[in-house]
Amino acid sequence: MEVNWGTLPQQLVYGIQLGAVYALIALGYTMVYGILRLINFAHGEVYMVGAYLAYYSSMVWFSHTAMNPYALLLSMLLISMVGCAVLGVTIERLAYRPLRNAPRISVLITAIGVSLFIQYTGRFVFQTSPKPAIDESINVLTRTVSLFGISVQVSRLAILGVTLVLMVLLWQFIARTRTGRAMRAVSHDFNTAALMGINVNAIVTMTFIIGSALAGAGGMMNATFVAPTIDTFYGLLPGVKAFVAAVLGGIGNIPGAVVGGLIIGVVENIVVWTGYGGYKDAVAFLILIAILLFRPSGLFGSPVDKV
Repeated sequence: MEVNWGTLPQQLVYGIQLGAVYALIALGYTMVYGILRLINFAHGEVYMVGAYLAYYSSMVWFSHTAMNPYALLLSMLLISMVGCAVLGVTIERLAYRPLRNAPRISVLITAIGVSLFIQYTGRFVFQTSPKPAIDESINVLTRTVSLFGISVQVSRLAILGVTLVLMVLLWQFIARTRTGRAMRAVSHDFNTAALMGINVNAIVTMTFIIGSALAGAGGMMNATFVAPTIDTFYGLLPGVKAFVAAVLGGIGNIPGAVVGGLIIGVVENIVVWTGYGGYKDAVAFLILIAILLFRPSGLFGSPVDKV
């Protein structure tokens, strides 16, 4: 199939933007796993709720106000992040904390159950019909600009910019704050950290707050600027792809989650560019199979020693 090489740079930029969204979701997976050794399969649904919070912010709550469009977009972002942070803490408190010492299979089944519960509760609350992500009259970032000869939508650059800011803030928080150092200690050895006086419950709660807020930001931005509509299964495939990104980078490794997300996004867009867009979702699963076969610890993960 003939491809247009002239559009490759644009597709790479769009792939990086898509990968940035996957990276935001993957950070939640990798942070929770790093602390609790738990795969939170409900994380994609947190992303979906972030998209719906953005929808109701723009189409319902602020639809009759004269709010500045940029202030509205910022409000949508903050509402999605705060709402998803609250949801993440609720999931941890009600579903995961009571099972902290339970067998892993019990926690895994619970995570899948929470995912399905949020999906179908969403169908009841939000209704089944797809919703338009945002009123085009509100979206002030639809124009395109030329960047090094590449035509790029300003909204895509906005997603990259906000994602970069959030990742830098996360890195500074983990590297420089007392809570961040405590998170690293708990990730290194949960029980020893508790014996040293670290409030592990507070650290776990903070981990869910941060991870869920980042997923909410990704849901808001992708739904607002990229997706034409959203529904209650909106987070299913992005959640799975972000999980693959976390495994690819080395689950539990924060820089690895970012790199993994970018790789998945770029590869997916290249598949679309070659004309095989119908297979783009399968690529993530092929990458997952390959990484599990040839490097189970991921690109940046530490190999597990057999004893």
